[in-house]
Amino acid sequence: MKGPHVEEPVVEVKEEEEKPSRHLPALPPTPDESNLQVQAFGMDITKEEGGQIKIAPHESATSTPQSSIEETGESTPEEATGEESTRAEGGGDMEPVSLVDFLGGEQARAQAAAAAEAAAAQQAAMAAVEAEAKQETIAEPSASSIDFSEYTHRVVSFLARNFYNLKYVALVLAFCINFMLLFYKVSSLGSEGGEEGSGSQIVDMLAEMSGEGASGSGNGSGVEIGSGSGEAESEEEEDVYALEYVEVAEDFYYMAHVIRLMAILHAIVSLAMLVAYYHLKVPLAIFKREKEIARRVEFDGLYIAETPEEDDIKAHWDKMVISAKTFPVNYWDKFVKKKVRQKYSETYDFDYISNLLGMEKTSFSQQEEEGSGLIHFIVNIDWRYQVWKAGVTITDNAFLYSLWYFTFSILGNYNNFFFAAHLLDVAVGFKTLRTILQSVTHNGKQLVLTVMLLTIVVYIYTVIAFNFFRKFYIQEEDDEVDKKCHDMLTCFVFHLYKGVRAGGGIGDEIGEPDGDDYEVYRIMFDITFFFFVIVILLAIIQGLIIDAFGELRDQLENVKTNMESNCFICGLGKEYFDTVPHGFDTHVQQEHNLANYMFFLMHLINKPDTEYTGQETYVWNMYQQRCWDFFPVGDCFRKQNEAVEEEAKKK
Repeated sequence: MKGPHVEEPVVEVKEEEEKPSRHLPALPPTPDESNLQVQAFGMDITKEEGGQIKIAPHESATSTPQSSIEETGESTPEEATGEESTRAEGGGDMEPVSLVDFLGGEQARAQAAAAAEAAAAQQAAMAAVEAEAKQETIAEPSASSIDFSEYTHRVVSFLARNFYNLKYVALVLAFCINFMLLFYKVSSLGSEGGEEGSGSQIVDMLAEMSGEGASGSGNGSGVEIGSGSGEAESEEEEDVYALEYVEVAEDFYYMAHVIRLMAILHAIVSLAMLVAYYHLKVPLAIFKREKEIARRVEFDGLYIAETPEEDDIKAHWDKMVISAKTFPVNYWDKFVKKKVRQKYSETYDFDYISNLLGMEKTSFSQQEEEGSGLIHFIVNIDWRYQVWKAGVTITDNAFLYSLWYFTFSILGNYNNFFFAAHLLDVAVGFKTLRTILQSVTHNGKQLVLTVMLLTIVVYIYTVIAFNFFRKFYIQEEDDEVDKKCHDMLTCFVFHLYKGVRAGGGIGDEIGEPDGDDYEVYRIMFDITFFFFVIVILLAIIQGLIIDAFGELRDQLENVKTNMESNCFICGLGKEYFDTVPHGFDTHVQQEHNLANYMFFLMHLINKPDTEYTGQETYVWNMYQQRCWDFFPVGDCFRKQNEAVEEEAKKK
């Protein structure tokens, strides 16, 4: 029920005061009134001076008609007609008068209604905005608004995640292609009856082009071959000039199409491997190289206090990138240049260090002008860093191997026998076989020097043979004289090819010296060649390879044994922890887990140094100095607990 309007109270109160059976409550007090009393629900509510409200129980011997009606809940017929007339005047059903109506409830309700209407309007506006957004998302985007970079990033990420799976797929395809190559054979034109005519025509055409026409014995035909020796010569010429081609057996004609399809798939997979390696492994190689350069410059003073050696090509190449503006890109410490200049500027020339590092000499750096367009993009490229990055990439052995793999895959589409080279990926992909390959390159320098010494010794024996034993190198076969040592180059090649490969040396490949005037000298020549070349030098080369393989194998076994029997953090042995069941496994997995130490270092790298705790500051300073004394070498929780228990027992 709404409170009475301000314009009506005087008339209505006067009319109701004339009726003894109906007493309406008084209007709410005005702000100027004081000490007004209101009765409601059997309580006397009094507003005193100062704005304080006092509530007390109503003391009355007999109830008023209104109170009696409120208590019983009944009404007389006259009251009923009066209420109906009042409701009719109010324009609808009216609720009973409450305490809120007397204390300014009309204004509160108006404010609540206004707030509700504002909230409803706001909700309607939000609903309209959401509806428009849904319509915009449902609408198909145009081709120009498609973000191709996002799709490219997804494809590259997919290839990087499946790099090793792609390697296995390429290896399986290579095995399948090489297996089907076993069904290929060589055929000659004119070898079969159906192709004889075409084969002879091709032979004649080639003979005419070379100026060696197949003329007869003077019978004038020009195509037929003369009798007697002429027929024999023509047969030899046909054998020489017969064209050969490689084809698959007729029973397996479908394999040619299968190989063609698999070759295309192998090329696609090889390209995917190259792209995946470039985005997965090359950034890691660049990061390691930047990290190495930054640390050597910061801690060793490379290029400032220390000059690299002249034959150190790698160090001279890295000097180019230090002055690049964007260096370092992948390394996490972006302020390494400032640290280096601050560290060495007191001892060395400030301007020289600034020029070396490519830094501004003043603290105020010039701001680059913002612009757009292809020319602006090309001008703002850090070419010094990009050239250095390209040099590091193309000198990465793994990247070169992937590039070689892709190149041979492309060549295999023109000649399928290039896919035989891809089978070497078995030796590269498996660690055990890779050790065998590393055994050849492990002592590479010594191996190359030994081969050079072998070549020099063979050359010395070539000079001796050329001057004193030429007649023993003459070989006669089918009335043809072949002189192997009447030419210095031919003699040297003969000694390298025949003498080194022969089990008994060069003496097994030349004539016997029996009864010759130089028999004794020839025997000494053969024996010394066998002793120095076969017994010593070839054995040294074989020994270097075998020893390198054994050394690499022992290193791998020692590392594996050490990791399985000793803790990497504290260095304590397995026998110390295994006095309790699963003691060593529990220690390396929970107490001294290497991953936890790595995560802690990454936490320090990513955390601002202003937020370090005391322990974190200590560890970070040690890490900056490359000092690993913060590792608990020779100590662990179990040892500390045992020491505490021993002290407790002594007390």
